[in-house]
Amino acid sequence: MCALESDIVVLDGGFATQLCRHVSDPVDGTPLWSASFLYTNPDAVIKTHLDFLRAGAEVLMTNTYQASIEGFVNHLGLNEEDSYKLIKNAVHLAKTARSQYAKEVGAIADKILIAGAIGPYGSALHDCSEYTGSYVSHVSKKEMADWHRPRMQALIEAGVDLLAFETIPAQSEAEALVELLKEFPQQKAWLVFSCKVYRHYYKVFSFLDFCSQDNFHTCHGEKFQDAAKKCWEINSSQLIAVGVNCLSPKYVSSLLKGINKDKTDNPIPLIVYPNSGESYDLERGWFDRDKCCPVEDYVQEWLNLGVTYIGGCCRTYADDITRIKKEVNKWTSKRKIIETNGHQ
Repeated sequence: MCALESDIVVLDGGFATQLCRHVSDPVDGTPLWSASFLYTNPDAVIKTHLDFLRAGAEVLMTNTYQASIEGFVNHLGLNEEDSYKLIKNAVHLAKTARSQYAKEVGAIADKILIAGAIGPYGSALHDCSEYTGSYVSHVSKKEMADWHRPRMQALIEAGVDLLAFETIPAQSEAEALVELLKEFPQQKAWLVFSCKVYRHYYKVFSFLDFCSQDNFHTCHGEKFQDAAKKCWEINSSQLIAVGVNCLSPKYVSSLLKGINKDKTDNPIPLIVYPNSGESYDLERGWFDRDKCCPVEDYVQEWLNLGVTYIGGCCRTYADDITRIKKEVNKWTSKRKIIETNGHQ
């Protein structure tokens, strides 16, 4: 994996959110979400990556959160071979954007890292179980690993710098992923959980509240910190960070606080990329943005907790990444002044 020069790494934002600025076709609520545009509009995918790079992102995540062999076969009509190639092409599109950006600014392209996005098993079931992790009660770790393996293999073959295991709702699936990672011993990855701190309402389920708020557990119900520590113990040699994503920013600190209290010599690197804090339902779409505190207002608080990778998820645009980057730069500058004065 290529190394970054900065101590704090700024990630990109909500890919589907920013993609909507380049396409007129629907994104939310479709079976493949933004992944279908790898096939239908690859130029828009490149433009979206470029938006985040111009905003200050140091890591691009491939547009593959909801990409899978069976998903492309069932919803795009591709055969398995072409579906596999399409996942690999997502990496090519990210690399193309990286090269274009490097030419724009006269930088070295490989200073920008590319992370292969790996969403949860439930994202392919189209029954909202990705928000609960309920499938782990009847899907074994082996079955989940077998399903994830070709996606991971395709991304690795295409040359990602690392993998992003993201929005994982249950400890069982997280453990399956970090164990599977051992089959690719040269590959690094981060792991982020989805937790019981935000509400998703779906008309088909009579507006059931899937994730009751308690600020401490994964969506499936395990204690987040216990799950994070367990996965770190399983494969700390390949994981670069553990944390949370796609949750309201106001709940991040309560999840992370104290996670490293017993690890002063070798703390777990922490990663955070929340959503905007908005609410969502199928009839209204996203709403209540005006009631949300901007993500950047929390950044310095998270950095003080030890977060080293920071970005955005759903409903965070390239403009949000620019503001996050500014807060990171402020915090970094303050720390350098403190360290300099402390050594005088």
